[in-house]
Amino acid sequence: MAPIPTSNGIRSPNTFSPSLSISTVHSIPLSFSHSSSPSLSSALSLSFPISRRFRSLRFDSSKNPITKGLKVNCSVGGEPLKVMISGAPASGKGTQCEMIVQKYGLIHISTGDLLRAEVSSGTEIGNKAKEYMENGLLVPDEIVTAIVTSRLSRQDAKEKGWLLDGYPRSSSQAQSLERIKIRPDIYIVLHVPDEVLIDRCVGRRLDPVTGKIYHLKNFPPETEEINARLVTRADDTQEKVKSRLETYKKNAEAISSTYLDVLNKIDGNRPKEVVFEEIDSLLLQVQEDKVKMRKSNNLHGKATIENAMLSNMTSSSQDNWRGIPTRLNNIPHSREIRKYFYDDVLRATQRAVEDGRIRLKVEINIPELNPEMDVYRIGTLMELVRVLALSFADDGKHVKVCVQGSMGEGALAGMPLQLAGTRKILEFMDWGDYDAMGTFINIGSIGAKEVNEQDDIFILVAPQNAVGNCIIDDLKAMTDAAGSRPVIIVNPRLKDLPSSSGIMQTMGRDKRLEYAASFESSYSFRLLYYAGTQYPIMGALRMSYPYRYELYKRVDDPSGKEKYVILATFPQKPTVDEINDAFTGKPRNQEKAASGIWNFFSGLLG
Repeated sequence: MAPIPTSNGIRSPNTFSPSLSISTVHSIPLSFSHSSSPSLSSALSLSFPISRRFRSLRFDSSKNPITKGLKVNCSVGGEPLKVMISGAPASGKGTQCEMIVQKYGLIHISTGDLLRAEVSSGTEIGNKAKEYMENGLLVPDEIVTAIVTSRLSRQDAKEKGWLLDGYPRSSSQAQSLERIKIRPDIYIVLHVPDEVLIDRCVGRRLDPVTGKIYHLKNFPPETEEINARLVTRADDTQEKVKSRLETYKKNAEAISSTYLDVLNKIDGNRPKEVVFEEIDSLLLQVQEDKVKMRKSNNLHGKATIENAMLSNMTSSSQDNWRGIPTRLNNIPHSREIRKYFYDDVLRATQRAVEDGRIRLKVEINIPELNPEMDVYRIGTLMELVRVLALSFADDGKHVKVCVQGSMGEGALAGMPLQLAGTRKILEFMDWGDYDAMGTFINIGSIGAKEVNEQDDIFILVAPQNAVGNCIIDDLKAMTDAAGSRPVIIVNPRLKDLPSSSGIMQTMGRDKRLEYAASFESSYSFRLLYYAGTQYPIMGALRMSYPYRYELYKRVDDPSGKEKYVILATFPQKPTVDEINDAFTGKPRNQEKAASGIWNFFSGLLG
């Protein structure tokens, strides 16, 4: 996402040249430039300059902030985690707050607790609030906001971060916080169906002796003695619960637009451990984004990623951009957009390798890297491969970059058009000023004979089957020879392609597909469109190891700008129906036929 600093051996190229656009139909003569600045004299000139220092130092993961990011550390370089959470009565919000505080150490701030504490302490603001409360009136927004602001300004909240529970409750309260620049990194909304909430409330019972809460069905009392003294709280009748739900819904709808860019709706109708697992994944992702934003600022000496990407990404004074670049259908992609994806892929792949994963797959399907579109640019793919290779070489690893050779014999010999000339491009690319190529980086083909003893890691460029020919046998022989050394395949296309005789579809097909599926995703990104079209973009699906799959919806602002709003996360790659349900707002685990206009995702996620 954000650029990666050079202080710890994880590096990214400082400059990027325009990628080469290659037609999928016609052959194009190429000219190559080795200069340190892009050649503008020819649209077909290819230059990959790098301003970097190649180092052969071994990587010390104990000093790597990316590795540290996998542990809970809420104060990230002076930027502690700021969380808002909202949920209807009996949604499980209190339980999730306890679990969040226990793991992340955030300061839990509940307006109800704050008001009671101020009144009890007899403070000036508490006395003002007491007057309204004793007369049965709502405490004015300015008083509540002042209490919240005062609590947030304390040193512990500044150092440890905060969890704001159930506030703001109205649009005016949200705008009050906006005016004083109090804004969360993430706004979590727990969604539970009304009938479940009503059952939870109506079935609740209070033990007046211990203060413990029970539920007649879900959490019954331990003894008959306790059961005999249980009472129903005054506001837990069905009529009052329904009224509270309606009030909550109106308030939630009123403030959702303020936090649309950081809103994450979570299905709360699941076991509390499952709900927290999803919340935990989101908070870890926010922490990672804050680390990258801070490091980007340090690297460039500028304020934020938004400012650095102003012309191509969503930006405003209040937006906390943490997801997807915008205007992705504008071709060619800008240097900033390409760099965003290179860094995003790099960080995910590094984490997977550091975790000991050895069979990895990178799938990135933006327009410039989608061979099914007429804007496919081989130079963009080569830049990505170079970023990966040089970064691992910086860690002292010997990297073999492999491109498959010709397959078949005689009249059937050939290779996929997408890869034609790729090896030559790799050979002519600028690999830095410190002799990386030929020492720590070498170029080879796909096959067991390419695996040498000194090789530490293998990066395979878009391995794919051709009509009537299968690369999987050579690929499997290579991974077998590599043993426990990491093999990373970038944008593979390993599905069967039919031959005139159909041989490829019948002989050993199950084993081939099983092998192809054995590669674990370290990074996945694809745009979602209506069926049969490539415009407009409806959303995106992203996965960055070791985090969950994130489903985003593209939203047009009234100002004419666009943004990507996260709809849901998934522990595994979601099915078409799961994506459809998320876009239509349907709760999970309900049956749904993939039909109607939302069936546009069918066939895109194979």
